[in-house]
Amino acid sequence: MRGLEELGRVRLSPNFYMRDFLYSEIANFYAIPNIPEYPDIAIATGTPLCEELLEPLQATFGRITVRSGYRAVAVTAFGNKRGEGASIEANAAYHVWDLRDSEGCLGAAACIVIPWFADRYEEGADWRELAWWIHDHLPYSHLQFFPKLCAFNIQWHERPVRRIDSFVAPKGCLTRPGMPNHEGSHSTWYRGFPTLSGT
Repeated sequence: MRGLEELGRVRLSPNFYMRDFLYSEIANFYAIPNIPEYPDIAIATGTPLCEELLEPLQATFGRITVRSGYRAVAVTAFGNKRGEGASIEANAAYHVWDLRDSEGCLGAAACIVIPWFADRYEEGADWRELAWWIHDHLPYSHLQFFPKLCAFNIQWHERPVRRIDSFVAPKGCLTRPGMPNHEGSHSTWYRGFPTLSGT
């Protein structure tokens, strides 16, 4: 327990601590510890996630809310078995921060909500406005958008793929390398958005 307390106090960036990413509803409800097996790797991957992606988003749009961050292998396997999440293999270097993916690479993801945009989304704003803003401004690897609150997964990866998917209409892949819309500016989508801060 003392070790978990110390892990939670690890500061990943100016505004984020490891404890911010350890909460899990499914882990808490079913009493499955959501603790990294390899905390040093989880810290090493969570740090650039926070420094390069979450800090600029919070500096630009105001406070962001972390819905889900780190998921232990046991939590991931349990959720997948219940049909409530992807497999361990799919979550390696994604929500399972301390597990390398099939190519031996490191990565980390969090599911977040940006209240500044959630308010606009509730009034009819298109999720693609925020997606294209992030695409044009931040070194993300993968984004995946969800209908409730326009929450989205955002991933840091040491070999970023820069792909955007969505469960919000229009569903599917918005962009990936090789698609005609991948390169260049998409600023017509996000007129009136704040200027990038904190970089």
